[in-house]
Amino acid sequence: MNYSVLKGAGYVLVHTPDMITHSGTTQTIERRANPDSEYLKKLPEHLRSFEEVVTYPPNQAYIGTLKPEDLNDFEMPWYDKRVDGAVRFGKFGEIMPQEEFIGLIKINDVFDLVMLEKSFTHDIKQKLQAHPLVKDIHITKLKNGEELTDIQKAINNHAAEAIYHNNEVVGCVKRAHETDPNLNAHVMFENLAVKASGVLAAENLIAKNDINVEDIDYVIECSEEACGDINQRGGGNFAKSIAEMIGAVNATGSDLRAFCAAPTHALIEAAALVQAGVYENVLVAAGGAVAKLGMNGKDHVKKEMPILEDVIGGFAVLVTKNDGLHPIIRTDLVGRHTVGTGSSPQAVITALITAPLDKGGLKITDVDKYSVEMQNPDITKPAGAGDVPASNYKMIAALGVKRKEMERQDVATFGSKHGMPGWAPTQGHIPSGVPYLGPALESFKNDEIKRAMIVGKGSLFLARMTNQFDGVSVILEKNTGKLEVSGGVSEQEIRMMIAETMKDFAKNLMGE
Repeated sequence: MNYSVLKGAGYVLVHTPDMITHSGTTQTIERRANPDSEYLKKLPEHLRSFEEVVTYPPNQAYIGTLKPEDLNDFEMPWYDKRVDGAVRFGKFGEIMPQEEFIGLIKINDVFDLVMLEKSFTHDIKQKLQAHPLVKDIHITKLKNGEELTDIQKAINNHAAEAIYHNNEVVGCVKRAHETDPNLNAHVMFENLAVKASGVLAAENLIAKNDINVEDIDYVIECSEEACGDINQRGGGNFAKSIAEMIGAVNATGSDLRAFCAAPTHALIEAAALVQAGVYENVLVAAGGAVAKLGMNGKDHVKKEMPILEDVIGGFAVLVTKNDGLHPIIRTDLVGRHTVGTGSSPQAVITALITAPLDKGGLKITDVDKYSVEMQNPDITKPAGAGDVPASNYKMIAALGVKRKEMERQDVATFGSKHGMPGWAPTQGHIPSGVPYLGPALESFKNDEIKRAMIVGKGSLFLARMTNQFDGVSVILEKNTGKLEVSGGVSEQEIRMMIAETMKDFAKNLMGE
């Protein structure tokens, strides 16, 4: 079987302190329910600076300047630790400041819904012109900006959503329809943020992996937001809008939704499409969720911590035909949480971990690295959710002991040997398995691992349509460098036979 390969990955974070206060659901609901909330009064004192966000160890791991395992060198908690020599632009992507991202939202607005103030527009033009991935054609979309009085009128009289920077109004997003709730200003703001962060992730993927964007022929977008109007909520299409912005002129695409598990679903779908020959180069991308900013903020403030959920996350990966070099995606070894699986931890781990391993004749210890729900414990532990990756590794190890593939004393060290500390922001879909795809590419390349499993889990009950849990997994393996044969003849041999035949045909035409 000639498997597809994972060719490249891109990761971005966007620091959005004002969006925590004005767009995160924890804060907006609190403001409606309790305008004089002590939490809201204290919140500004707990916001981090851009420099603090850049030097934060898990964020440097996310963009590839640290290995996930390097986080073990920092004593927890991490929020008061700094990475010496931290950079904004890493091996896999970048950390963008809020003002530039607001400009990027305007650039991604094709229906003239975003209004930005004149002086703010002037400032961000200069900053974005210095950005290595922002093109001149993008800068022209910023135009010259609007008068602040006109922006205030749109907010006060026409239900526009205010855009803040340094706690001052610098723009707004207008509603796209006067009565359609799915096109109101708040939803349009959320959707434009998803699109802009997804585009940024895709641009980083393309630039850092020397990809010809015109070779991309399909895009799958797998974030947690949904765009559409009153007649087709969630009809889409973020994917094609991202393809348009990055210049993928030969691509079409569609959105895939499955809560936190969606990225792993999308990775498997992309691999299957390429393997079947439907498409040759499939881009999987996801923007971030504004709604989840400051989601655990109350607990963080209560414990005198900074608000750590202050970044929007995004990622993009490219799946292509087997090149004999990059890690293969074993579509024959896919784990599935089926309708009949059940919700007990053992049932879930069996379906997602051991079922695909059994199919491949593998043991739990045959997988070098498991990438599970890689949520940053710095965020989740103060909120009472514990260390999510560590809990997952303990469950996998316990099952290994039960299957007599490990000794009981190995449970304690299983996480450090076959896992990693969590480093991804709690953006829902972002932590679920896929943050490791970039580091995995490096580890495969350096012969540090031979096999990895990507595990995505989801909570379908959040939609109130079913009480079902969700999850899928897939195994990546080191490429042997040999393309599979079809009927005993390899692809390379077929190419050589065609070339020889064409050469003989040309000789006959010339009468030789």
